[in-house]
Amino acid sequence: MTPLAVSMGDPAGIGPEVIAKAWERRTTVPIPPFVVIGDGRAIEAVWPGPIARVSGVEDVERAFADALPVLTVEAAGAIRPGVPDADGARSALASLEAAVGLVRSGAARALVTGPVSKAQLYGAGFTHPGQTEFVAERCGVAARNAVMMLAGPDLRVVPLTVHIPLSHAPRQLTVELILTKARVTARGLQRNFGVDRPRLAFAGLNPHAGEGGALGREELEVIAPAIAQLQAEGIDARGPFAADTLFHARARADYDAALCPTHDQALIPIKTLHFDEGVNITLGLPIVRTSPDHGTAFGIAGQDRAEPGATIAAIRMAAAAAERRAGAVCR
Repeated sequence: MTPLAVSMGDPAGIGPEVIAKAWERRTTVPIPPFVVIGDGRAIEAVWPGPIARVSGVEDVERAFADALPVLTVEAAGAIRPGVPDADGARSALASLEAAVGLVRSGAARALVTGPVSKAQLYGAGFTHPGQTEFVAERCGVAARNAVMMLAGPDLRVVPLTVHIPLSHAPRQLTVELILTKARVTARGLQRNFGVDRPRLAFAGLNPHAGEGGALGREELEVIAPAIAQLQAEGIDARGPFAADTLFHARARADYDAALCPTHDQALIPIKTLHFDEGVNITLGLPIVRTSPDHGTAFGIAGQDRAEPGATIAAIRMAAAAAERRAGAVCR
């Protein structure tokens, strides 16, 4: 079986620990074979289990049953859990680059990215807003067409605006932005999750979804016209709804993904419901890419306190999405 490629992320963060713990759980949770791309010393610094240093992905399946396969592409310098540095950032970037290449070439069937420190990467010359944009560029996809979805067992959300100041969100929220992200989301639900007719629910930007214009006009002038256009295209789009009533259990039963005007509107509910199971999946790419929905957590790195649930979920979701895509191609 073609393995998944898992980039380690920052070697000083919790990535090495949660990846190793994910491999440990393979006997109790179905986890497909994967290879870690990064410096194996970072794993050895935080975990006493067996590591198999492999020279290529062809060795992964044979090694996976008895040891965690690691493919080293660039050493991370001195390994100090919880203390990020420039060498570690360069290693993280090299592992990400190599992992993307393996998946694009077909040597690996899906990509799972470990958590990185953007501040450290910027110091190493990284010019992208995040890993999502980097992967999109390497795949030849415009950043605007790569959509970040956060997914858990009972909720999927898409922030329409992402890493910008909250005051900038109303200006960036346009009909075209909503149309682009909604189309990619609908297609992504079909390709990656097997949802034949996706139901998209839209949150309003303002309190009470603008209260008919009394509390803001973005719902009337931007969000509602975009929803009407999507409906005319045959996409099941609904709303805009007041954001504070969109995430209780009965509301969640009526949609397959919620699209929210601002970053925190989307991420607060997913992290509240699925903090240890949330997965960041990038829609709109020719490859499958997921990531655990958490950061480097330098403050607990090396202390055996990191919970691997989100990494396990990211690996399993990547494998399931890749299998669905392969099945669709075969049919």
